[in-house]
Amino acid sequence: MKTKLTLTVSKHIIESAKRMARKNGISLSQLFEEIFKEGGLNPIKAEPQCAERLLQRLEKSESIPSQDDEVLIKAHVERKFT
Repeated sequence: MKTKLTLTVSKHIIESAKRMARKNGISLSQLFEEIFKEGGLNPIKAEPQCAERLLQRLEKSESIPSQDDEVLIKAHVERKFT
């Protein structure tokens, strides 16, 4: 039997949980259930080596100069309609 549960957590935790559920193609309720059904704190295993490699590559890469939104929109509209 399933029962409804209301939790109070910080907004950034909710957003993080939603992203994790979406990434794994499951609902937030199912994510919560799987975490506790498996008896562990995080049954959805991430590949730490992959994340570590990504962070290393990002640290070594050159930053891209930021551009004004209005300039980018104008350029997009010009490309689209010309």
